[in-house]
Amino acid sequence: MQELIFGLIGGLGLFLFGMKTMSEGLERVASNRLRNILRFFTKTPPLAVLTGAGITALIQSSSAMMVMLIGFVNAGLLTLGQGIGVMMGAEIGTSFTAWLVSISAFKITAYALPTVGIGFALNMLARTKRLKLWGQVLLGFGVLFLGLVFMKDAFAPLKESQVIKDFFVNFSRFPILGILAGMLITAAIQSSSAAIATVQILALQGLISFDATIPLIFGSNIGTTITAQIASVGTNLPARQIARAQFVFNVLGVAFIFPLVQFGLYAKVLERLIPGSITLANVMVYIAVCHTSFNVFSVIVGLFLIRPLEKIAIKMVPSKRGQIQVTPQYLEEHLLNTPAVALKQSVREMVRMITLAREALNDVMTGFLANDQRLLSEVAQKEDIIDAFQEDITNYLVKLSERTSSQEVSEKLPGLIHSVNDIERIGDHAENLAELAERKIEERLPFTEQALAELKKMFDETDQMTSLVISAMETDNEAEARLALKHEDILNRLQIQLRESHIQRLQNRECWVLSGVVFLDFVNNLEKVGDHLKNISLAILQQRL
Repeated sequence: MQELIFGLIGGLGLFLFGMKTMSEGLERVASNRLRNILRFFTKTPPLAVLTGAGITALIQSSSAMMVMLIGFVNAGLLTLGQGIGVMMGAEIGTSFTAWLVSISAFKITAYALPTVGIGFALNMLARTKRLKLWGQVLLGFGVLFLGLVFMKDAFAPLKESQVIKDFFVNFSRFPILGILAGMLITAAIQSSSAAIATVQILALQGLISFDATIPLIFGSNIGTTITAQIASVGTNLPARQIARAQFVFNVLGVAFIFPLVQFGLYAKVLERLIPGSITLANVMVYIAVCHTSFNVFSVIVGLFLIRPLEKIAIKMVPSKRGQIQVTPQYLEEHLLNTPAVALKQSVREMVRMITLAREALNDVMTGFLANDQRLLSEVAQKEDIIDAFQEDITNYLVKLSERTSSQEVSEKLPGLIHSVNDIERIGDHAENLAELAERKIEERLPFTEQALAELKKMFDETDQMTSLVISAMETDNEAEARLALKHEDILNRLQIQLRESHIQRLQNRECWVLSGVVFLDFVNNLEKVGDHLKNISLAILQQRL
């Protein structure tokens, strides 16, 4: 029993570690391309499905794919509908692992250890970063299969145990128990690939019949959704909605096919599709076919249900009043034929962008004063959305420059593009400020009442300037733009004054040195925000946005 438990725990740990190592290596090798692939190959549902399947098969983890997908949706790079298509594809792509395990089941020991050695050597000795990452991929690949070896050996003694055999026979008699078991096991280890590989090893050792593996496979499809649920915590609305959509999609798929499983019809259909009878030599292939066929069938049906899935997800996670939508609202392609209108729409989108940057700054100040890390964690998410705004608006303005022949519009475009970049930099400074606030909270740095009051005063000045710039952009108001410039002068003077008062407190030993470092960095970041707001104000004055 000790050998069984140790072998199972160690083997499963190696499998998961190998998969994680390989997935991270592949993600980093292809990270610069994945975003573009997802962006340009998800315009139609079938393309989105193929893209999701291909990337998931490449990185060998639907959980990793869902975490990345939630990140892309959270950043506004994909819509909810596009994300659902990619999610469906990921369900197909994850079945590739079962094929990999089944095809190489009897040759694992032949190349697992050499692969670990070659991968480690590449990762340690290669001169280029890319080769090092490929070494990491090979290392993970070898460790993954080494884990399978340990699990296979651990289960071997159980062949003679009638108690264990009777236990697994119940899964074929009562499929609902198998579904629940598969769901719980997969949710616990957060990897459907590992769960199904374990089922394949059990079947290979003759401990479980093929019929009994089917409900376990279906249960793992539901259990794997726990990763997306966890990854979506604290994200924006569409990101949480796609996590719910995956859960609904997988539950509905299992519920739809369950009657066939209950009466043993699903296994019979698969047995007729594959020539020959089921033996220990080919049972792993049957399991791979079962997993793939179920996911392919679910996706084919699901392609016609993307809109209903969207509606269900939206009802499960309804929007709150005042919540910012991360996708563009005003950048309509057809308006590019009327440049003057397209220009106005771009400014409206910029107003949404800078409003979000202002919210991020307010979150930082509130979190700093109240020691609220929850608010600070939202700043990074808003900064990701601001980055997405920058890309969308800049691309739209570039398209506009290619179509317009109006000199007036052409003269305004450079100023707009520079202003978009300035707003993005404000978002970056908000993130810097959030990191300073987190440091203050985590290290419990003390601040005097005077220091806190000074920071609040400088922030209020920055917020007033931001408010004026937003109003000037919305109404093309020259007076408000000039008034904003006066606030920038005040910020510059405040920066000097606060430095001097800080030095005085240090000399009087009224504050800690580390607290002082955070104080000065906070002041400097706020002053830099003022500089970018000044650039936007000057653009308004020079070109009258």
